[in-house]
Amino acid sequence: MTEHLTWFKSSYSEREDASCVEVAACPSTVHVRDSKLTDSPELALTVPAWGAFVSYARR
Repeated sequence: MTEHLTWFKSSYSEREDASCVEVAACPSTVHVRDSKLTDSPELALTVPAWGAFVSYARR
């Protein structure tokens, strides 16, 4: 299902071995995964849930 997604690594990742996430956006969902474990399960959030998460994380 998610093979066609275009993933973007967090801009906060400075080193190749750093812990970070990748995000891929679709019209109705935002997918999140561990950048080091790209074959592992990913989290799919609705757009409003992603917005709430980002708002919370910025605080």
